[in-house]
This record gives sequence, C-alpha cells and structure tokens, in this order.
Amino acid sequence: MRPLVLNPLFAAAVSLDGIGPKIGALLTKALRQSGPAGEPRIIDLLWHVPSGVVDRRAQPVLAEAVPGAIATLKVRVLKHKVPPEASRAPYAVACEDETGRIDLVFFHADRRFLERLLPLASERIVSGRVERYGDKLQMLHPDHIVAPEALAELPLLEPVYPLVAGLSIKTLHKAMAQALARVADLPEWLEPRLLEREQFPAFATALRQLHRPTELADVGTAGLPRQRLAYDELLAGQLALALVRRRSREMPGRAIIGDGSVRARIIAALPFTLTASQVTALGEIERDLGAPSRMLRLLQGDVGSGKTVVALMAMGQAIEAGAQAALMAPTEVLARQHHDTIAPLALEAGLRIGLLTGRDKGKARRRILQRLASGDLDIVVGTHALFQDEVAFKDLALAVIDEQHRFGVQQRLALQAKGGPTGADVLFMTATPIPRTLLMTHYGDLDVSRLTEKPAGRKPITTVAMATERIEEVLDGLKRALDGGAQVYWVCPLVEGSDALDLAAAEERFAHLRQHFGDRVGLVHGQMPGTARDAVMSAFSSGGLAILVATTVIEVGVDVPNATVMVIEHAERFGLAQLHQLRGRVGRGERQSSCVLLYQGPLGETAKARLEMMRETEDGFRIAEEDLRLRGGGEVLGTRQSGIPEYRVAEVPNFADLVAVARDDARLALERDPELTSPRGEALRTLLYLFDCDEAVRLFRSG
Repeated sequence: MRPLVLNPLFAAAVSLDGIGPKIGALLTKALRQSGPAGEPRIIDLLWHVPSGVVDRRAQPVLAEAVPGAIATLKVRVLKHKVPPEASRAPYAVACEDETGRIDLVFFHADRRFLERLLPLASERIVSGRVERYGDKLQMLHPDHIVAPEALAELPLLEPVYPLVAGLSIKTLHKAMAQALARVADLPEWLEPRLLEREQFPAFATALRQLHRPTELADVGTAGLPRQRLAYDELLAGQLALALVRRRSREMPGRAIIGDGSVRARIIAALPFTLTASQVTALGEIERDLGAPSRMLRLLQGDVGSGKTVVALMAMGQAIEAGAQAALMAPTEVLARQHHDTIAPLALEAGLRIGLLTGRDKGKARRRILQRLASGDLDIVVGTHALFQDEVAFKDLALAVIDEQHRFGVQQRLALQAKGGPTGADVLFMTATPIPRTLLMTHYGDLDVSRLTEKPAGRKPITTVAMATERIEEVLDGLKRALDGGAQVYWVCPLVEGSDALDLAAAEERFAHLRQHFGDRVGLVHGQMPGTARDAVMSAFSSGGLAILVATTVIEVGVDVPNATVMVIEHAERFGLAQLHQLRGRVGRGERQSSCVLLYQGPLGETAKARLEMMRETEDGFRIAEEDLRLRGGGEVLGTRQSGIPEYRVAEVPNFADLVAVARDDARLALERDPELTSPRGEALRTLLYLFDCDEAVRLFRSG
C-alpha cells in the first residue's frame, strides 16, 4: 500500500482549484508523464520542472529603466487613454514616478477591468519588459500588476515552464502553488554522510526551491535543488532495477539443451554467413540456456547488425528442447517486421510461426490462441497482446523482448511467468548501442552480448548536411536517384503544421513532393489508423511507391533494401541516436546509399557537433558515447531506442556520476536491509512510490 502521506500527491490534477477538464487535457499534453490512466496527477505537475527563470529583481526608477530589459517599477496612475470606438489603436494607461513617465499598453482591452486594476491616482507595482516607442517608454501587457502592499506576492524570480497552446503560465503557476502546498515533510531516505557531503536540501525543501526559487542557481540543472531531486530519481530507478533483477535470479530455471538440428536448418536457409560477433553471441546464449539457472541476457547491436537472426537461432535452441519461444515487440510495425523477417527462415527450417497483435480479432485470434495452447505453434511474434491473461502456452521456454524499456516491469514479468513453474529464460534486445558508462549502471547485473559488425556486402552510407535553403538541389538529386531506380525516405519531425514552431510538417511536405513527383509519393505517421499505415508501408516495401514521407514512426521496424536515400528535415531538432537510427533505414542492400541532413540555421554548438559526428562515423558505439557527452544524461540516446529509462528531473550535467553513486547506494541498502524494513528501508519504499516504481515494491509481496 502506498504510504498515506503520499496520497495527496497522487490525487488527480483536476482536483486543484482552477483545473477543470479542459485545462486537465492541456496539462496531459504539457507534462512529460501522467498517471496509469493517462490523466495527470499532482505529482506529475511537481515533476514538470522549470526550463528557465524570469528575473524581476531589478527595480529601477523610470529614468534608469533600460529598454529591452525586464523591470519591476513602482508607478502612480495618471490617465487612461481610451481609444475611439471601432479604432484598432491600443488602450494605454499613462503612469509616472518622480523621475519620468511610462505608458502601459493593452491590445483588445476590457476598459472596466483596467479601470478597476489601475484606478486613477493609485500607486501600483508593474513588472514586464520596458521598451522605447519614439521618445517614450512603454510596457506592453505587463506580466504583473499589484498594489504596493502585495509586493511580497510578486515572484521576483519567476520560473518558466514548457507550455502548450491554451495553457497560460499564470494558470500553471496557480496550480503549482497548490501542488506545493500538498507536499509534506517526508522521512529522509538518503544516507546522512551523502547529505552532508553534497549539501543537499531535504526533499520537500528541494521541490519548493525549484518551483519557488530565491536564487537563480535554484532553477539550474547544477543547482542543489535539482541535483537532490535528480539523485532521488536515479536512486529510485537503481533500487527498482536491483529488486527486479534479484527477484528474477531467485526464481527457479531449467536447462534448455538442444541437439543443434533446428539451428543447422536455419543457418542453411540464411542468404549470408553469420558474422564473428553473431557467432560469439550465439555461443554465450547457448551456454546460458543450457544452465539450470534462468537466463537474463541483453543483446546489444547497432542498426543492421543482425539481432533478429540471433534471436531466431536462440529460439531454435528452445524448440530443439521440445519447447516454444515468443518474441515481443513494443509496436505493431516492429512486430510485423520481425515476423516478416523470421517467417521465411522459420518455414525453411520446418518451424511453425504465428503473429499476435492487438489488432487480431475473432476467429483468427482464437485460432492462434488454440495453436499456442496445444503446442501447434513453435514461435509466436507479437506486441503487448502476448502477456494478456487469455494467452496460454503449452511450454514457453524463451521470451525475446525487443526494445524492452518500452514495457513496464510487471508486463515483462507477466510474459516471463507464462513459462510455467520455472518461468521462461529472457533475451532482451536493444537497437542502439549503449555507452559503457550507462551499460554498467543500468545493466550491470545483466549478461551482455554485443554485435559489432554489419553483414558482409553493406557499403558505407554517404552523409551530407545541407541548409534548408538548398532544398531545390536536394529535389534535383532525388529526381536523379529515382530515375536510377532508387527509393527514398523523407522524414519530418511533426505531423501537422504549427504556427508556434517553424518546422516542416509531414503532411505539408507530402503535398509539396506530390507536386514534384506525382502519385509515387506516400505518407505514413503515427496518427494514422494501423491498417492505413500498413497499406502504405506495404506499397513502399513492394516498390509501388518511390518516396515515403514519414515521421519517426519509421525509426525502427522498416527494412526495404532498395531504399537508398534518407532525407531528414530539420535534422538539428533530432537527437544524435535518433538521427543514427533513421539513417540506419538505408544502406541495407548492396547499393550505395546516402543520407541528407537538412538543417535550419543558425546552428547552436550542440546541433553543429551532432551533425558533424553523423558525417564522421557510422559507428553506433562511438555515436552513443558522443550522445552521452552532448546531452549530459537524462534522455541519453533518445530514450525510446536506448533501453535507458526516460527521466523527469534527472537530466543534469553530472548524470553518469550520480547514477554510479545511486547504483552503489541501492546495492548497499539491499545488502544491509534485504526486505527494506528498517527506518531507512521504509523511507526508501516511500521513494519508490514517489517515482512510480510501485511494481518493484510489489515484488516484496509476490513471493
């Protein structure tokens, strides 16, 4: 049970004053994470950390106010300058102090409201950006207007938060103030020596300082409030991982020993020779499966390194032992891609394979379930549908989980548990190489196999960076490539146009390219119905379409060897690992491939370094290390492809160092108090609940 002291924080955000269903829906879009039901909770609001701060501490007299700067002024109201009816002129309120005058300017103003807010001859404190208009000072729509006696209520250091259209900063500040009021002083879960060494404030104090700063440093990623909360989140994550690993290793396993016959038939069906690292990985997996303990191995491989074939060979060993195997992927696109890759090889080897996704209904679904339960299927490939209650295996020995970080702990354990009393052995896979630092800290207790080579015959991909002003040159190049029989991916970061963001939308680019290349252009994005998306993908795979305009839905799970050109528009907006993943969609055949990184200048230093690294190398391991260096933690490797959890407050400069300390801290805490029943242990349980690691706590009770 969650500690009662935390219940106020886990109430729905709509329970706060001023947050109705409409604002609640906007909060869902603005916040990085919501509750299990998808609705934001008060704790999610508190994890919505400031992106910056407005400094209102400058309180000059008017004669010393600097145009262009934020200032907080004490003025006296002289006159309301009401514009004529039907005029588009703004409403202005003339004010003064002993040194000068300033006009407060309002567009689309409500006269009665302003007369109440700024009565004639009254003194007011106004805060906003001072500007010069001709020879006069003015302030357009002051951010704050209060009476002098309310100066203490005006935030002199005002946090700025990521917002969405329709959600105002004032609404968010009001909600945040109520959320902070619900934070109780909690028992300390950090070691006294660590607290003293790092000078960390208490948890509740850190939250208040972050959202109600009194110093500029309070909001920065290097400030003590953020560092404290970052460490708390990392410690919760490390503790949860350690508990799950411990539970998995404590559970009984079985030896899965095969005679090699199925694997020999798979190798005979392969159109290529296994690479040296594939052979090494298969040897490691064979030994793990053959041991009486349960396998927990991570297969780490770059784009195109052949992880799926290794997974099929591992599943072949389970089938040789008379059992079944399952491969679970996070999306239908990826599940179908794995199925399409594996099925021809499996059939050649005499294996029976099926596909089960959330879209399968009725008779077809019942038929798959019956075949699984009877043992008539050797391998099933699917999505989260695989771990649902009605799915039963005759004898599941091996579960392969791709992009495993997209599944919750409980979901992974649910699939594992379908292996009966001994459970299933587990092979995790991740498509992007993980930096050694994070490999140690996040997967230190997992055995790791690395695929470091690409299949023979793959040529290097030529990568160029070009400014968007040269797009006509790119289109000319595409025409030449299409005339030569090539196929092209064109990736955009958004689906629909946005007035707020100057980004090329996939739908707009699709329309533009259709004007140039006609009906040979297709469009696919994550908001399309699954059947429509599959139809477009299929048309592109079969050669019916020459250009596929897409969002990052094609980041994984698309294999079209004839596609040799990748254009990534607004490449400066993508993370390094995401760029690497996207580029990996080409260069999968024997023909020369190219990648064009279209960017909107001017480029910042980090964006420039990313594009330069992409031009320099295709080495995913080197790119992973550079990604860690450039990002400084948190969303390292684009999280969705990396196998690294997505953090809410832990994106700080010394991320890797904090993770290492948190890992040691978690290990020692569990060594001293395995069931977390001591006072510190109880406090650590509270920490796990705070960061939604409830699943790890439940492992204590599930035996």
